[in-house]
Amino acid sequence: MKLRDEHLILAFDSLINHFDGSHEVISVQSDDKYPLFVTWNYKQRLRGCLGTFRSLNLAAGIRQYSLHSALQDKRFSPITASMLPHLSCSVSVLYKFQDRSNWHDFEIGKHGIRIEFNVGGIDYSSVFLPNVLVDQGWNKDESITHLIRKAGYRGDIDQGVLSVRPLSIPNAGYKSFIKKSNKGNVIKFTQERYLRDDIPSGSLDDDAKPGSKAVLSKSGITNNAKFKQPHYLLPDTNILLSQLDLIDLGGFKDVIILQTVLEEVKHRSLPLYSRLLSLINDHDNRFFVFYNEFFTMTSNRNSSYVSPNDINDQSIRIAAAWYNKHLSNKDVILLTNDNDNLALALKEGIPASDIATYIKATSNSDQLLDLLSTTQSSVNTSSTSSNSMLYPEYLPHSTLQAGIKSGYLLQGQYQANPYNYLEGSVKVPKFAKPVLLVGRQAINRSVHDDVVVVQLLPQSEWKASADQIIDADSTLKFDDVDQDLNTSTLEHEAKVQSSQIEAAAKPSKAHTTDIQPTGRVVGVIKRQWRSYVCHLDKSTVNSSSIQSQQSVFASPIDRRIPKIKMKTRQASNLIDQKIVVVIDQWSTFSRYPQGHFIKALGRVQSKEAEIESLLLEYDVPYRSFSKSILDCLPKEGEAWKVPPKNSNDEVWRNRIDLRNETVCSIDPPGCTDIDDALHAKYLPNGNIEAGVHIADVSHFVKPDNSMDQEAASRGTTVYLVDKRIDMLPSLLGTNLCSLRPNVERLAFSVVWELNDKAEIVNVSFNKSVIASKAAFTYEEAQSRKDDKSMNDPLTTSIRLLNDIAKKLKKQRLDRGALDLASPEVKIHLDSTESSEPIDVEQKQVKETNKLVEEFMLLANCSVAAKINETFPGTAVLRRHLPPPKQNFENLQNILLKRKGIHLDVSSSGALATSLDNCVDEDEKSFNTLVRIMATRCMLSAEYFCSGSHSKETFSHYGLAAPIYTHFTSPIRRYADVLAHRQLASAINFMPLHGALHNKTFVEGVMENINKRHRLGQQAGRASVEFYVALAIKARNERDGGFVREKAHVIRTFRNGLAVFVPSLGLEGIITFRKPIEFNAEEYTITVEDVQDNSHTICLFDVVDVDIFVENDKNTQRGRVKMTLKAPFDSDKL
Repeated sequence: MKLRDEHLILAFDSLINHFDGSHEVISVQSDDKYPLFVTWNYKQRLRGCLGTFRSLNLAAGIRQYSLHSALQDKRFSPITASMLPHLSCSVSVLYKFQDRSNWHDFEIGKHGIRIEFNVGGIDYSSVFLPNVLVDQGWNKDESITHLIRKAGYRGDIDQGVLSVRPLSIPNAGYKSFIKKSNKGNVIKFTQERYLRDDIPSGSLDDDAKPGSKAVLSKSGITNNAKFKQPHYLLPDTNILLSQLDLIDLGGFKDVIILQTVLEEVKHRSLPLYSRLLSLINDHDNRFFVFYNEFFTMTSNRNSSYVSPNDINDQSIRIAAAWYNKHLSNKDVILLTNDNDNLALALKEGIPASDIATYIKATSNSDQLLDLLSTTQSSVNTSSTSSNSMLYPEYLPHSTLQAGIKSGYLLQGQYQANPYNYLEGSVKVPKFAKPVLLVGRQAINRSVHDDVVVVQLLPQSEWKASADQIIDADSTLKFDDVDQDLNTSTLEHEAKVQSSQIEAAAKPSKAHTTDIQPTGRVVGVIKRQWRSYVCHLDKSTVNSSSIQSQQSVFASPIDRRIPKIKMKTRQASNLIDQKIVVVIDQWSTFSRYPQGHFIKALGRVQSKEAEIESLLLEYDVPYRSFSKSILDCLPKEGEAWKVPPKNSNDEVWRNRIDLRNETVCSIDPPGCTDIDDALHAKYLPNGNIEAGVHIADVSHFVKPDNSMDQEAASRGTTVYLVDKRIDMLPSLLGTNLCSLRPNVERLAFSVVWELNDKAEIVNVSFNKSVIASKAAFTYEEAQSRKDDKSMNDPLTTSIRLLNDIAKKLKKQRLDRGALDLASPEVKIHLDSTESSEPIDVEQKQVKETNKLVEEFMLLANCSVAAKINETFPGTAVLRRHLPPPKQNFENLQNILLKRKGIHLDVSSSGALATSLDNCVDEDEKSFNTLVRIMATRCMLSAEYFCSGSHSKETFSHYGLAAPIYTHFTSPIRRYADVLAHRQLASAINFMPLHGALHNKTFVEGVMENINKRHRLGQQAGRASVEFYVALAIKARNERDGGFVREKAHVIRTFRNGLAVFVPSLGLEGIITFRKPIEFNAEEYTITVEDVQDNSHTICLFDVVDVDIFVENDKNTQRGRVKMTLKAPFDSDKL
């Protein structure tokens, strides 16, 4: 066949005619029939690609699919007339289909590939056009792998799968004519869609293909009083977006998820999409994905609608109607809360219902109604007026975008003030200091971490922080859950708010450096709402209406989150329970956000409920590893071992044998996931050989299998006080990958030749086999190093390693590396069998801790340089940006005022020197305290893709390293696994998986890893705080009194102090009930005791505090409380 220019002109004419009916369409005569695809690109970016594998008349097919591709590709909004000057188009015609019996029997650059195969009774199929393989740079194996994944197969692609004879592998030749606009070329990536007649319905009642891909049950749903006929459910997009908690936790089964709906959920919310995929992939849930847009009978090809939402709704109704006609023994109920869609469905004879009506007819409706998400329409505003609105309305989205673009409005992330619920801030690029928000109306329904839009107040109204502690629990303890507009409540808070605004410093009363840009929130770009762990406020439970639905307050354990109003029928059962609640909305007429109940975790202060709530609060994945993940482990299980070297086993290919080296590991007590081991020895030339050997996790965790995907999702192992949430199954983490002593293990070794100044002469990277000679704790290694009577090879190696480490550290410090500090404590548990804490103390850092740290840093730097040299566009690196100098302004001013010390932050080296000079001879812990405070002025380190940033921003500020990565802990960090894969490819050990050549893919993984790393650290700190509280409570009970400790004053307020207790790693707030004199300029407060003696307390002062745990009488939430005991007793004020 021969394509002509007029075929391409026909595509453009057809689209122009759609917008302008008077435009004449070129006449093309053709009797040829072919499968074809039409691709539209706008400004060199893909804008639509649809096609068919049915043979169509060429001219008619081009006319039809030029419009389908431009207007109905669900991934994009429809092309508009204004885009015509910047469009380019390609028409791909497929011909010469040839069946193949061998997976590799095709030619890249010439053939497209379409596969159909069957595994375990399930049919799979997918297709790539010819240019996809070329544009992606895949070889044949990679092309087959991606094609199989595209087909939806998620199992291991092993010989068992590849030996299955494909039903057909047609090859498609094609020819394209591309009309280029004056803006440039067509983009490389092509996506396609085609129609089929053999898409299974997922039901055993399918008369056309009985049992094919059956997921839905034979019996269907039979427990609904409204729909008594056995049925399946078919939810629309908005049901899944707003009611996924109900669908998931309510135990819904036999649910049909349309392709149209699944794609729109993905477009609207990736977290909900991921959660929905988990439900679909768990076959016990009986969720079936029906590819309605690929099925001839349900593809919406001739929609008269223009709006994408209307087209989607019509597609959903078409599929629902087909199901009800196709299945003779079942109804398919369309669930939708869209009144128009519901009315049209009923008019078209489709069984349909809104979600509330449907669940009210179920046998367990009481429990399900609690899970029902509230909607904006549920807020009763009929009796209210604009005068009774508590918050101003948000500006329209178009106004927000225009204001941001012009610079009149500013966008940033809202951060709640942990000390004062009536104050918050928004960091924006325009100002060095965040924009201050003062008062409920200025915060305007923002919740911590929301992405908001702020409007600045006139500069004459800019303020400083009020330096005041205003606790929401105590200020609002008399709030009525049913009376948002209660006069006494409003008057009380108005008084508090007025006092707070008055306390905010004005230019005449404070240093001009304290003044911040001040504004108000006028819109929200993105809500960051999540599931919140809460306590039920039992003061809001109405005991006289136990069985009926009532409104109650749920108080989140995160004090930056406001109380949540929810309705429940289970109030009496939830008292004294930890519960999970989700925010649904926040009306302008309500002081509090509205939400719904998800589940109860257990009794307050029970250790199980507290730990689970901690994991949920910090979004730590703690589900058990599924069978598909465990199936990726070696089939030998614990019996797996390194094969003999002379066996010609693939394991030994290109590996070096280091089993005779004097290798040992040094770790904390009780460590079972041993990532790293070390050795050092003198060479004949007088130089030193030092080696770091890291567990070869990437040998066991293959790219893109189920275990790899789960590890990528988890991102990191999370360490709590008494348990560990592993990134990998324990068979790997604590056994096969763990570098146990006296066991041969696979490793990835970095070996340096160093001179006597610890300067690198040479470095090599090799996969290896080692046999560690010992596993020491830090204390054991320290004792061995210090014992002069011991001179065995292991001890000699440790001493040599220590000598080198000290020189390496000096080199780092000379380059400007920082020696920072963070509060770390050690929890003493009752026994190895019990997790009851009995005491807590500061962690002691030994010389051997530093030894291991220095060599891990050296390995990470060396590997970073190597992988960046080989993969400059996609290397997995880690950086620490220099902190803005204004971050230190407050600490600099405090040190100068209180101690006469100048803190130089002009460079990392200058800061390091200044920190060394922060010494108080009378208080030995002063330097550590300043280092902790300096650490809090820093930016967080982050993982990144090398091709995403300029080389000038690669450096690690804290380590003074020009380039850095994480390589040394692959058992517990997924970033390290990726670095291993890149290093293995860099030394030609094995090819790099195609995904790690893709910058977009690497960026996405880095984003998730950064999130998981941050949340994992927060969860670990929260676990320590929980156990410290338990230890304090145990000590209170054991000693019959409060725990008394020394504390440093770290902040002064108008009505209290913030203190830090170094022995416990705890911070606390002490408030005073009587008026005090607050000097913001000198960071002091002056208080008169009961004898009228005046006491002045300054920042950095050491005071005595009593510490105890107090339970809130309404929520039973435990809080660590502190009272001042010296220089005076705050209880007696």
